[in-house]
Amino acid sequence: MDRSLKTLAKEAKRRMKRGFWQECEKQLEDERSYARTQGINESKLELYFRDKVDARIRGEMPDEFYLKVKKMLLEEGEVSDAIGRLTDKQYYATLSYAEKQRYNLELSEKYLRALERFKREVEFELKT
Repeated sequence: MDRSLKTLAKEAKRRMKRGFWQECEKQLEDERSYARTQGINESKLELYFRDKVDARIRGEMPDEFYLKVKKMLLEEGEVSDAIGRLTDKQYYATLSYAEKQRYNLELSEKYLRALERFKREVEFELKT
């Protein structure tokens, strides 16, 4: 999504008018106090929170793959056959041996990134 400088400025002005930054500051303070009570590193929490706000400003939505991994982890935890469960069986059947190897490697890397993201979310998200 390529946005012009004018569009970006309008979006920033809208955020300011609607109290976006005050809301973020309050939420960050709530998360800091939660981190203190739970013994979570506050500087890591702030980095996580900053990335979360950046993604919100950019309008990023979690991708389908991440949502699928998150659902699997919430329902069943880490399972030994995660890659097999995440494999697109119809697509996989059409691949050659070398392509299957590459697909498995790429899927494994994608799964590990999603798992890392999930663990960060679980560690830093405010639990009420």
